[in-house]
Amino acid sequence: MRDRSRRKNKGSSVRRRAIVLPDDACPSCGTMMEDKRRKLSLPVNGEEVAVPRAPHLRCPGCDEVVLRFEDARKLQERAIEIYREKYGLLGADEIRALRGRLGLNQGALAQLLRLGKNTISRWEKGRNVQTSAMDVLLRLIRDVPGALEYLRSHAA
Repeated sequence: MRDRSRRKNKGSSVRRRAIVLPDDACPSCGTMMEDKRRKLSLPVNGEEVAVPRAPHLRCPGCDEVVLRFEDARKLQERAIEIYREKYGLLGADEIRALRGRLGLNQGALAQLLRLGKNTISRWEKGRNVQTSAMDVLLRLIRDVPGALEYLRSHAA
């Protein structure tokens, strides 16, 4: 009987205290982090894209890099912009303008291109980048008379 009671009490007597760090403390070592701007890389379509002067927090103790939510969002948007520029893809504003000129909402354009209904929104907000093949199709719709009508007659 004694052994049972000891086992039961032994597990309940161990208490752990959570350590609460300030928001600006490094999650790895606890040192206060510093605001920095330097080149950071992010993958876009499987390719590492370098973004110059990206804002982030850096630990002077262990070199840990932490991104605030807003900084991470801006880093992703800028990486996509750089990728689009590098490969000559239409930009978010150009896609939005094309869609407006055609008189289509995002869902209608997505249906014509046989895409998910949120894909166009992600392209226009700079959260995703279109493939080269989709870029060619967008340019075809923009530049070739009758292309939009052809897609309408063959849409799913």
